[in-house]
Amino acid sequence: MFRNIGVSKNGAFMEQQLGHPQRWRILGVLVFSLLAVVLDNTILNVALKTIADPVEGLGATQSQMEWAINSYTLVFAGLLFTFGVVGDRTGRKRMLIIGMLLFGLASLASAYAQDPTQLIVARAFMGVGGAAIMPATLAIISNVFPPQERGKAIGIWAGGVGIAVAIGPITGGLLIEHFWWGSVFLINLPIVLVSMVLIALVVPGSRDPNPSRLDPAGVLLSIVGLVAVTYGIIRGGELATVASAEVLVPTLLGLVVLAVFVWYERRIDHPAFDVRYFTNSRFSTAVGMIGIVFFGMMGGMFFLVFYLQIVLGFTPMQAGALMIPFAAAQLIFAPLSQQMVRRFGGKASATVSLVVVAGAMASYALMDQNTPVVLIELVFFVQGAATATVMPPATTTIMESLPREKAGVGSAMSNTVRQVAGALGVALLGSLLSATYRDEIAPALTFLPERLRHLAGESLTGTLGVAGGLGERGAALIAPAKRAFLDGMHVTALVSAIIVLLGALFALRWLPGKSAPASAVEQHSDDRKPAVV
Repeated sequence: MFRNIGVSKNGAFMEQQLGHPQRWRILGVLVFSLLAVVLDNTILNVALKTIADPVEGLGATQSQMEWAINSYTLVFAGLLFTFGVVGDRTGRKRMLIIGMLLFGLASLASAYAQDPTQLIVARAFMGVGGAAIMPATLAIISNVFPPQERGKAIGIWAGGVGIAVAIGPITGGLLIEHFWWGSVFLINLPIVLVSMVLIALVVPGSRDPNPSRLDPAGVLLSIVGLVAVTYGIIRGGELATVASAEVLVPTLLGLVVLAVFVWYERRIDHPAFDVRYFTNSRFSTAVGMIGIVFFGMMGGMFFLVFYLQIVLGFTPMQAGALMIPFAAAQLIFAPLSQQMVRRFGGKASATVSLVVVAGAMASYALMDQNTPVVLIELVFFVQGAATATVMPPATTTIMESLPREKAGVGSAMSNTVRQVAGALGVALLGSLLSATYRDEIAPALTFLPERLRHLAGESLTGTLGVAGGLGERGAALIAPAKRAFLDGMHVTALVSAIIVLLGALFALRWLPGKSAPASAVEQHSDDRKPAVV
């Protein structure tokens, strides 16, 4: 880190951090490199309907579509912390390049998957590459920017993340409209190639002078626990019950494994996920806020795709274009978020923003086949604006709660929670949607044979697929199928709104106000040793 040494009035030396001379160019490269990873989280959503089609896609069931999303996010989340430590140890620039290469190869494999299982496996390998990329970007930002500019830089980084999340659907829609479903993965390849060249030319090398040791046992426990819990949740949605052994056994086993994981992590000196940081209320509340926002956003996008494309009849490109207000709001409000925090305080800004997000989620419970497009666009804009004002301050709080040389650790911990929350949002809200849909559509399917009844009852796409093969008799299923889906969407939206509202209460209770004193961790940060750049 570049710095200027001066002398204070009492004769003591003090350091004035000046930052890397090309730090803004480096930031641009890092945001661009992150584009493929973040874009992929949402670009797949628009393609789900096509992938579910047995003719144009792979004939994936709803549970397989949930796994196509969650195989990526769970592997991503499970390896984020480890790869953050590996990057701190071996060099973050090196991890960025390796991660981009792995991500590009796995994207190619995903594009040419021949069945849902191959797609799920390829997506898991994409998660490996993404986990190598994400923590390195924030760690490098924290090392090349001085403290007085770090909040602004992280705000731009978070704004870039939000924009990539929002433009994913329209990009996916354009690709699906003109090419086959695999093109939503091939779009990653040019981004990966350009990013690798820019990283090699512009980004400086950096590492932690005192890196942590690896914790393979902790990584294994976390992945096993998360996969087991997610499997149980998704299986519950498939069976429309939580009382089955197929649901209870994996879910309880996963919870036990996660409890062992927490116990183990508290007792070793080199944990894969240091749960002790959560004793800091600022840190834990900020991480929780990010998790709650992504829980609602990823779960909401899962059902909004089918609402826009099937219930309202928009094409994939039109459905993607409808997300532009969300992207525009991110672009406008993310850079302003730090100013809002300075003026109103983190507590007020985060609490109000989360309440607005909850209101936006709850409004989906009022939408039906006759909802004006203008109203939908307004809700998307409001939700995007509120999300944009939550993410940057929360991310800055997380990074400032840890020593600067542990920037990779803080990045990995916040992104782990983000990915786990997103996966749980898809699993829980998707399963709730599936279970409600099964109950609502069941009376309309009584005339079908048992095999077709089970297939038609799994999801809206399943019902419409069966209806398409029954001619005039099948046409009678379309209206009740859409009504059943809307009922499920309304219940799911209200549940997600309640969860986000609980997050607002936590922010109101534990985030510091405008003039809150620095925490012990922050006070200690004055004595931190600068990282090697």
